[in-house]
Order: sequence, then C-alpha cells, then structure tokens
Amino acid sequence: MKRWPLVAAVAVAFADSSIVVLALPELYGRFDTTIEGVSWVVTAYNAAVAVTALALLLLVHRLSSTVLLGTGLGLFLAASIACAAAAQSLAFLIGARTVQGVGAALLLVGALPVLGRVQWTAAGTFGLALGPALGGVLTQAFDWRAIFVAQAPVAALGLVGLVQAHTHADAEEGWSSSLARTLPANACLGLLFGALVGALFLAVLLVISVWDYSPIAGAGIVSALPLAALAVRPLRLSALTAVCGGSALLSIGLVGLALLPSASVPFMVWSLALCGAGLGFALPVLSNAALDQGAGLTRSGTLTVGARHAGLVLALALIAPLLASRVPEAGDKALLRGTAVLLDAPIGLDKKVPVALDLRKAFDRAQEGETPDLREPFNAHGAQSDSELAAVRDDLFGAIAATITRASRPAFFLCAGFAALALVVAAAFRRRIV
Repeated sequence: MKRWPLVAAVAVAFADSSIVVLALPELYGRFDTTIEGVSWVVTAYNAAVAVTALALLLLVHRLSSTVLLGTGLGLFLAASIACAAAAQSLAFLIGARTVQGVGAALLLVGALPVLGRVQWTAAGTFGLALGPALGGVLTQAFDWRAIFVAQAPVAALGLVGLVQAHTHADAEEGWSSSLARTLPANACLGLLFGALVGALFLAVLLVISVWDYSPIAGAGIVSALPLAALAVRPLRLSALTAVCGGSALLSIGLVGLALLPSASVPFMVWSLALCGAGLGFALPVLSNAALDQGAGLTRSGTLTVGARHAGLVLALALIAPLLASRVPEAGDKALLRGTAVLLDAPIGLDKKVPVALDLRKAFDRAQEGETPDLREPFNAHGAQSDSELAAVRDDLFGAIAATITRASRPAFFLCAGFAALALVVAAAFRRRIV
C-alpha cells in the first residue's frame, strides 16, 4: 500500500500529454497564438522526456534509482506549480513544461526498478485510460491551470510515498551490448506513439475548436480510445498477430478519422475505438519485448521511455506545420461556403445583412488567433426565438465545420503512415519481437 503514491505519480507522468491536450484549445485562445505555438506546450514536454531518457542510457546503470526517482518527483512538482502560475506568458509555460519533462524522465526511469515491471506498466496503462477524461473535467470545471494544479499534489504524494517506503534501489546491471535486440520493439513503440498524436492531438482540436463541444464532452468522445484499449486487453492473441494486427487497426482507425465526412461524432467514436483496440493489442506485447531483463531492466526501460516520447515529438514536429499550413486556406473556404449558405437562406435582408457583418468580424478574430463563437452572430439577432434563423445558423455552422474538418485529412493520413510503418518494422523483425 505504501507504493500507491509512486504508482499514481508514474501514471500522471505517462498520461501528461493526454491530460494536457484537452486544454490546448483554451490555450490557443488564451495566449493569442498559432497551432504551431500551442503545440509546443505538448512538444516541449515530450522532447525533454526523450532527450533526458536517451542521455541517461550511458549513466543509468551506475546510478541510484531511488535518487533518480526522488529528483524526478521534486522537479515534476516544482515545474507543475510553475506551469499553473504561467498566466501571461506562453514562453514561460513552455519553459516550465520543459523542466517538467526532465523531471518526468527521471521519475519514469527511477520508478521502474523500484516498482517492478508489472506495476510500472500497469501505471502507464491506467494513466492512458484516465488522462483524457481527467483533462476534460478539470478544464471545464476550472480552467487549463487546474490540470497542473492537480499534478502537483500527486507528485508530492509520490515523494511522501518514496520516503515512507524506505526504498533503496540501484541498477547495478553493468554494461550489456544485448540492448540492441530491443531496438525493433522500441522502434515500433515510437512509431505507434507518433500515430497516437493524430488520435489525440488532432481529434481534440477538431472536437473542441472546430465542432464546438465542451471540454467534458470532448473528453467523453476521445475516451473511446483508451476504453477500447482496455476492453481488448483480456483477449489472447499470438505476439506477432497482436503487434501486426494492432498496428493495422490503428492505421485503419486513423484513415477513418481522415475521411470524416463532417462533424460526425459516431463516426469519430468508431474510428477512435479502432485506434484504441489496435493500441490495446500491440502495446503490451511491444512493452514486454522492450523491457528485457536480459538486456538490463533499468537500461531497457530508459530506452523505452526515450523511444516512446521521441515518436511523439517526431509526429508533432511534422503534423503541427502541416496543419497550420492548411488552416488559412480552409478558413477562406469556410468563409466562402458560409457566405453562400447565408445568401441562399430563406430569410429577409434585414436579418442577413447584420448577421453577415457580425460573422465577418468573427472570422477576422479567428485570423488573429482567437477561437470565436460562430453561433453568437445569429443568437444576437434572435435565432433563439426565430426557428428560420436558427435553422440557417445550424446549416452554416455545419458547412463551416465540415470544411475545416476536411483540412485535417493530410495530417491524419500522415499519422496513419506512422502506424503502417510500425507494422512493416514488426513484420521485418518479428523474431526480435515475438
């Protein structure tokens, strides 16, 4: 029982990106930034985790895991408080997220020999399942700072748990060249986590920023992914079938997201469920192959932490500029399509003209980095009591949402390519994975 605070801290560190991603739409408007700018809130954290973990590969077998864990918890705690205090500056928030990522890397690496492979892996699975829902609830009930405020006491409890457990663990594994046999499994993990960016980062931006759902509703939709991953875990497949089949399901689910016809929640939930099922099949097998006792549990775990987060960073580095390059064109098309819907609407000019002028102002605010409410111009002119104007409002909003949704297709296809490449690697190096 004394170890549960450490398990919780590991779960939060693993789940951080999926928790924070629900706050990205609010951060986008709060800091008056671009898609690329707000993506750095996630990228900085994952880059720091990846770089720190990979740098530790040369030293971790000589270090005290207890010291690593304690240092990581302290840094994670301090950085979480700093993130919550970053009210005015996006640059300060990104800097604090970088320090938080360093702390998370030390925490995750140090926790593996202390908790053991089973508890460490279970904490990661629990974090993946809890992250989206927790992020949505905290963001809507309070604001984006609440996510980091909630992380701080978990890290503090982890420190208390570490002291109470009186745990002392050293790696003492020596150097082993056999770590090379875990590289295919780690490559697959990195690619699958890169693909996961599409299923979380892109899906959340669509559901909240484009389709205008609340953070809690968005969390409910995105939670189809972790719930499906947990649902398929009891199924028993051969290792090769689980990895290759899981990678294929993830790729198919991402293709489904790329082909979203409009703001269709059932279609998105089904596609996310396919993504989750694929991850649920593939990740346990790949994690077992990557956490190789013969190669040194601490060192192989360090490599796995670095590989997973490197995959996330690579995907974000490719997707953010691709998506940002499509947004202006999509915004222009959305404006034209919305104008056409308004002009063709069976309402009088006395309603069309003032609504059109207010819509133009809303689109101008969007170009400046804000997230405008496109329903407000209609509501301000009586749509709540005028059924005809309300119908035009809903038609226009649907047309605009469908136009911007289609602009995300290349990014989803790119993520599907990550999953397909993982399938190829798994098939090519199947003897090192199964």
